[in-house]
Amino acid sequence: MQRALRHIWLCADDYGISHGVNAAIRELAIRGRLNATSVMVLAPHFDRGDARSLQMLNAGTKRVALGLHLTLTGPFEPVSASFEPVRDGRFPPMQTMQLKALARRLDRDALKLEIAAQIHAFAGAFGHLPDFIDGHQHVHLFPQVREALLEAMTRMTPKAWTRQCGRARGAKRLHGPKALTLDILSANFRRKATRAGIATNPAFAGSYSFTKRAVFARLFPGFLKGLPDGGLIMCHPGFVDAELKRLDTLTHLREREYEYFMSDEFAQLLKAENVALGRPPGEPFQA
Repeated sequence: MQRALRHIWLCADDYGISHGVNAAIRELAIRGRLNATSVMVLAPHFDRGDARSLQMLNAGTKRVALGLHLTLTGPFEPVSASFEPVRDGRFPPMQTMQLKALARRLDRDALKLEIAAQIHAFAGAFGHLPDFIDGHQHVHLFPQVREALLEAMTRMTPKAWTRQCGRARGAKRLHGPKALTLDILSANFRRKATRAGIATNPAFAGSYSFTKRAVFARLFPGFLKGLPDGGLIMCHPGFVDAELKRLDTLTHLREREYEYFMSDEFAQLLKAENVALGRPPGEPFQA
């Protein structure tokens, strides 16, 4: 018996971080190998040309959902002038931001201003509000950040959805500290999003250890296990260039992801699993 068709989101993070990453994401979107990407509007080399090149893919028929990749960690610089804390004008590392958030030592007003500034920057670049909002290094799930984000979305982007990073129930037997942390943070995030009337994806996959030994082609089939209709898989395809090396430690694994998504193996897996990359039923998720 054939499995029921599942529509999922395959979302490429970090559009804007470098021209090499941008080019790879656009190529995959053109070929129908992904259907969402989230944009780092504060990346040093992101400009209106990058935005136009991506926006053109949606001329006529919409190919790809465009979201804001909220960024609050170094080595990137805030959009707003008065954000705190900063180090040499840049956001602190992720671990520092997480500790401050857990201790509730972040400035709530500064968070609200920065989130609003990044939403405005997205709208200025693309001419419309984001379809969804997620977070670089999952920062949108952190205490204080999540409340500020959901408040901003309620006020500024009420039709947008947001990414929760809790796994499908069947995948939770696969333990790992990062995945477990995301499950815990996402449980609270989902409850708050529901109360705010903001839609979220029903399940999440795509987290793995970004080490040289990782074989993405072996990992990806596991991401589909138990993923329901409307589920979301995070990915990071890209071409390595000097700008990417300067800004991020995730480099050559991006090229492996790109190669896999361009392969016949990937297309055959989707067919075998009766999975489609397209807008799931509902607009865009059932909250």
